[in-house]
Amino acid sequence: MRGSCRPRHTRDRAVCMTNCPTIIVTVGLPARGKTYISKKLTRYLNWIGVPTKEFNVGQYRRECLKIYKSFEFFRPDNEEGLKIRRQCATSALNDVRQYLSVEGGQVAVFDATNTTRERRGTIVKFAEQSGFKVFFVESVCEDPDVIAQNIVQVKLGSPDYIHCDTEKAIEDFMKRIKCYESSYQPLDEVLDRDLSYIKIMDVGRRYLVNLVMDHIQSRIVYYLMNIHITPRSIYLCRHGESDLNIKGRIGGDSGLSARGREFAKSLGEFLQDQNIKDLKVWTSQMKRTIQTAESLGVPYEQWKSLNEINAGVCEEMMYEEIQEHFPLEFALRDQDKYRYRYPKGESYEDLVQRLEPVIMELERQENVLVVCHQAVMRCLLAYFLDKTADELPYLKCPLHTVLKLTPMAYGCKVESVYLGVDSVNTHRDRPERM
Repeated sequence: MRGSCRPRHTRDRAVCMTNCPTIIVTVGLPARGKTYISKKLTRYLNWIGVPTKEFNVGQYRRECLKIYKSFEFFRPDNEEGLKIRRQCATSALNDVRQYLSVEGGQVAVFDATNTTRERRGTIVKFAEQSGFKVFFVESVCEDPDVIAQNIVQVKLGSPDYIHCDTEKAIEDFMKRIKCYESSYQPLDEVLDRDLSYIKIMDVGRRYLVNLVMDHIQSRIVYYLMNIHITPRSIYLCRHGESDLNIKGRIGGDSGLSARGREFAKSLGEFLQDQNIKDLKVWTSQMKRTIQTAESLGVPYEQWKSLNEINAGVCEEMMYEEIQEHFPLEFALRDQDKYRYRYPKGESYEDLVQRLEPVIMELERQENVLVVCHQAVMRCLLAYFLDKTADELPYLKCPLHTVLKLTPMAYGCKVESVYLGVDSVNTHRDRPERM
């Protein structure tokens, strides 16, 4: 939990405690991937247990204006437009204060262009008065192909252009970018040397990091230096049905059943049909995932981090036996399945921490197949689909089914492929609230 964090003042500057809340502030021209970065960061931080919320100033502007007419609104000499944009930024900052000071948030992502030193100074002053830290994330991109791709993939789907002809929308948006270019003041190594920031150049070709102040900021930097935008797909599946699956027993390290071996063969045929370029295959260090991968006829890599959740004293027991021998533990797990830790074992919360290096490496890679286990697959799926800690332990990950995840601009497309081999159902529904 976060400790008390009231600002103390030396001269005219507030001093934050080490564990003060943080505002992540995006910087950059339109169509530079700021919202993409904001959404990914928010998803990642929430997944690792840091309460985070995104505040998109463009959305505040849309709620205020209702109807977008043209780039004229963003002209630097449009006094009315400037006034409205300032009001929207102020409203968003007030909501940031409410979230971090009252609602228990730890990180707020303030997603806007923030292209002038004056605007960034206003945000820094606001943060100092509120007792928050500020970390800037600037995205600089001069590659016209990347910018054009971003406009087509993201901006044309924006509510601003929902009823607009494609060519007219692109023309208007390019003029909108021009409105910002004249006043854009990038973060400067000398002028902004006292600010904490990361500057991302040309979608991760180069980085400049300055004055990282704490653990959260270092994790943000580490994460941002691992993500990329290369088109790819991630395939998730569980091992083939195991002998202990058939017996209704959890955990253990048994081998595949006859149907499990049939699934492994079908999985190999599925991958051949997909003809996936440079596919990497990862498994856990447990027999059932290794035996599944052995049937694929391709090299694979074993990860201890991908081992199934450790059920401790309940390993290889049936749920009915756990309820009979450990009734209190059984009830406690039903009350809070995400945070409940098996005696001498693990919780889902522990598992998320164990899987963070896997997520980092998945973000770095291109096409990967992960052959894993039910609890592990739930954790990975929750990251990509932005599921809450409450939803995570009940995500359905059936045996003998492959999930194809294709990262999109602001989310993830999911395709579920059942490979036609029967298996037992190991899913246990959320119990009804008492």
